[in-house]
Amino acid sequence: MDTGERLRGSGIPLEDVISHFRERCRYCGHHRIMHAADGSCEGVMNKPCGSGCDSFEPEAPF
Repeated sequence: MDTGERLRGSGIPLEDVISHFRERCRYCGHHRIMHAADGSCEGVMNKPCGSGCDSFEPEAPF
């Protein structure tokens, strides 16, 4: 089963998945999708982040 099928079967609306990955880190400002599974920031285009961020922490909501 591919990822798309798994997402469709999860019942989670696509808009929720997109907003989850668009969330920014309060330390480095990069989106969640730019962080590795361990939380370390891979930066933009998979170049290492120079901010010293090694744990994704979501920004506080406005």
